[in-house]
Amino acid sequence: MSILDDELDFQILTLLQKDGRMSFTEISKEINVAVSTIRHRYINLIEDGTLKIIGRIEPNKIGFNAYASLLISVMPKKHMDSVLEALGKLPEISFLASISGDFDIEANVMCRDMGHLNEFISTKIHVLEGVFDTQTKMYMRIHKFAQPDLEFAKLSNK
Repeated sequence: MSILDDELDFQILTLLQKDGRMSFTEISKEINVAVSTIRHRYINLIEDGTLKIIGRIEPNKIGFNAYASLLISVMPKKHMDSVLEALGKLPEISFLASISGDFDIEANVMCRDMGHLNEFISTKIHVLEGVFDTQTKMYMRIHKFAQPDLEFAKLSNK
């Protein structure tokens, strides 16, 4: 059974997505379910990895002024796993994915400034065995940064 098939869990996730600090009491009042039920469901969602509560920051308000998308080509392909593993450990990378197209990997990188970004690419990326080519695209301004709307996932599940 998918989480999207469970209406109560779905309602809890929807409320927490709007306000991750919402109390169990507020959630129980909103969906008319006992606080203990909400607590139990919340713990299950955390334990099975469906839900992670984090604080999302605005990067440039705390000093990350160079935010970029880094595209990476790996050759030979036998190095993909080791490159992905190494990239996953780098604190400057906030998003990491295997992609299709001319490049193999996309990483979103948050650095203090252009100097930090240049140093990061030259000393932590280009030195990895298997990194063949990179392309950096700077984010000039972020216009929207959001979680996916759960309603779309629910609709596609039907």
